Amino acid sequence: MTVHATAIAQTDSLVKVVAKATPVNDSTYTLQYSVQVKEGWHVYGTTPTTDGGAEPVTFAPHVIFGLETAKFMNSTSFSIKAVQQKDELFGKAFVFKGSFNVTDNFSVTGFQPDTLKGKVLVQIAKGNEFYEQEIPVAISLTNGKKTTGVQILLPTTATTPPAGACGEAAHDSKKSSFWTVFVLGFLGGLIALITPCVFPMIPVTVSFFTKRSKTRKQGIKNGLLYGLSIFLIYVLASVPFHLLGNVQPEIFNSISTSPVLNLIFFVIFIFFSISFFGYFEITLPSGIANKADSKSGLGSLGGIFFMAITLAIVSFSCTGPILGTLLVGSLQGGAWALTLGMAGFGVALALPFTLFAIFPQWLHSLPKSGGWLDTVKKVLAFLELALAFKFLSNADLVQHWGLLKREVFLGLWAVISIGLALYLRGILILPHDVKGAKISSVRKIFSNVVIVFALVLVAGIFPKNAYLIKFLSGFPPPSQYSLFEKSNDDNKGVHANVVNDYQKALVLAKEQNKPILIDFTGWACVNCRKMEENVWTDPAVSSYIKDNFILVSLYVDDKEMLPVDKRFKYVSKAGTEKEINSVGDLWATFQAENFNQVTQPLYVVMSPDQNLLSNPVGYTPDVTTYLQWLQCGVAKGKSK
Repeated sequence: MTVHATAIAQTDSLVKVVAKATPVNDSTYTLQYSVQVKEGWHVYGTTPTTDGGAEPVTFAPHVIFGLETAKFMNSTSFSIKAVQQKDELFGKAFVFKGSFNVTDNFSVTGFQPDTLKGKVLVQIAKGNEFYEQEIPVAISLTNGKKTTGVQILLPTTATTPPAGACGEAAHDSKKSSFWTVFVLGFLGGLIALITPCVFPMIPVTVSFFTKRSKTRKQGIKNGLLYGLSIFLIYVLASVPFHLLGNVQPEIFNSISTSPVLNLIFFVIFIFFSISFFGYFEITLPSGIANKADSKSGLGSLGGIFFMAITLAIVSFSCTGPILGTLLVGSLQGGAWALTLGMAGFGVALALPFTLFAIFPQWLHSLPKSGGWLDTVKKVLAFLELALAFKFLSNADLVQHWGLLKREVFLGLWAVISIGLALYLRGILILPHDVKGAKISSVRKIFSNVVIVFALVLVAGIFPKNAYLIKFLSGFPPPSQYSLFEKSNDDNKGVHANVVNDYQKALVLAKEQNKPILIDFTGWACVNCRKMEENVWTDPAVSSYIKDNFILVSLYVDDKEMLPVDKRFKYVSKAGTEKEINSVGDLWATFQAENFNQVTQPLYVVMSPDQNLLSNPVGYTPDVTTYLQWLQCGVAKGKSK
């Protein structure tokens, strides 16, 4: 039998692995991997329970394949026995030292690739040093075949807009969306100002500056420097994301739609909301705040900057949840969108400190700190709780779990709204609340508004009343992801002829002699839902798309895996390599490589022979503008 092996070099020299696979039959292989451990170190092994009844540490080197159809047959064996010894970390353990081999059998069902990739997991230690390592291995399969993949890169001529093409405003819409993020960041900063962590800091900080400054001119200068420092701190926090963005252009879309990260954000926001309810306080380690505060006594410029850092740290328990919302909300727009959002937040937060330093007499007009700040914080807690379920919904949509169908989501938001109304009425008592306390008229009015909102949500659960909650488009799951739909395992968009199959759309376009309308969309894309539910449902737009286009919706965040024989490694125009394993990988790369854009939605009109008929456009909420762009694309196609 032929044996194939691939050795993988390590980034360090603690453990090295060489793997080989020998075919047993058409679908079964014997895997043997040789492990070489650096002298003085040991790898923890698998052992039975000791005679004394105490169970030792039982780690073991084992392989995890990157292919779901490859399964082990639970026949692991080692070339040597693990040796029991005293261990500084676990008391006693069975370990492997030096070189040893591990053998196991595995099978691959269905299509077999020519190379099977995986990673060997080991736990290695020396004294009280302990590391977990993932060692990549690539194993050639004798019975495997090369994967075919699909054609991603269109000819350059096909993606060059014709002279006088319509849709030039597409670039302006991107700038507009960036400014929208800035405004949202600014609003987030204003909200942060009225939280209990920030609001009391305004008079304290400004008084410090005015007392410290010998002249009014110096006070104004210090106030301006302090405001500028706050602004810079939040803008600089976005710099790492610019470095991250250099890896792959669609990295931010991958991050924002990752089911794992959305679940993490769900847990974090639940955690934030519980904190805002008053059950505990979120604080950064006190050592960080103390260190920053100690630096605030430095010279003028340095001291002022460290005072700004101290403000950012001590106010984190209130600003953290707001910044977290801003972070995940702007990720799809890329690093610059995040920077603008952080800039807006920094401007709003810095503005009052600067203005009150320049005009200290204004301090007398500020309302006194009191119970109203706690009310604001708890209202934010309910909002954080509602946002938490949005992240859970994102993960659910991308993975097609069916946990939060549209009606379930709306029902949860209605329950949260009722809880908020009960709190504002003083019926629901939360930590630090006083039972029987007088409820202000403002709280009563606000509670009535929230009750009306809850009733609208309940009514909107029923499809016939969907128009009532159009203003929420993009937040609840799409209307077709519904308990009332017979087929909702497969969200096909409002009008899509074809979903996630560009080649099929191309065939239909040639058969019917119609241009293709490519809809680059996403399961977790808010603006995509707004377009589908507010623009595409307009009778004029709906009928025009149906009569004049073959519409194909390509979901760039779809985590469904491609068939094994369709997975491949793609080398981009920039020379970077990328594994195309999922449906989302394929269409995100298709969009980025051909149209140099990675945001969704993106709409592209192409002729049946794959020539661009107009400039692609993004989010276009104005029905007339969008319809004119569609009509222009069709007209260009007919003039060819």
